[in-house]
Amino acid sequence: MKRSVYKRVVSSLVTLSLLLLLAAPVLAATANERITSSVHVVRDMSKEDDVGAMADLVKSAKGVVIIPNYVKAALGIGGAHGEGLVLRRDPATNTWFGPSFLSVTGASIGFQIGVQSTALLLVVTNQKGMDHFYGDKFKLGADVDIAAGPVGRSAGAATDVNLQASIYSYSISKGLFAGLSLSGAMMTTDHDTNSSYWGTSINSRDILQKKASAASIQPLLSALNDLIRRSGQ
Repeated sequence: MKRSVYKRVVSSLVTLSLLLLLAAPVLAATANERITSSVHVVRDMSKEDDVGAMADLVKSAKGVVIIPNYVKAALGIGGAHGEGLVLRRDPATNTWFGPSFLSVTGASIGFQIGVQSTALLLVVTNQKGMDHFYGDKFKLGADVDIAAGPVGRSAGAATDVNLQASIYSYSISKGLFAGLSLSGAMMTTDHDTNSSYWGTSINSRDILQKKASAASIQPLLSALNDLIRRSGQ
């Protein structure tokens, strides 16, 4: 490798590392901070005129994942990271279970520069998709199929008209609400935050069998149930 090219590569990697370090304070959040931020995400998305399709999916969902701050830092080659939570749902009774805390990490290549934060909400549509959250980690798009979520008045507006994906993803950034592809990103269980929140070492499978009854999670459940009421609007 020529010295000039090598210097540019090193410079890019150093700059990217600095960008990620700048983003780190945004990502370091306690369990309760993540829950509070997730409430804001759901409420903000619920206000959008074209949220009906997402509400349709949540109404029949097996679970949801919320990442309040998915931070993308890039200088040509980019990385992305976010921390959030997953809740399991019984659609027959609209009962919620959890939360289990997790992180998502991705990468991107292309002309891009700077740091950008996006809020994510992922809708888990079937048990096959939900099963992956019982383990330690899995790759979106490889271990489980994921697609950008449809937007509009109803889920029938989906580009994947048969709605066959196990997970549909949505994002909101600077007031813009849209589906977002996360194929290639890695989901990892955050065992330390789970232990802190639940007061003991416990695996994600057992967590997601526990009814979400803690006072701290109730505002989020209320926001999600308000979102479900927007189904078909």
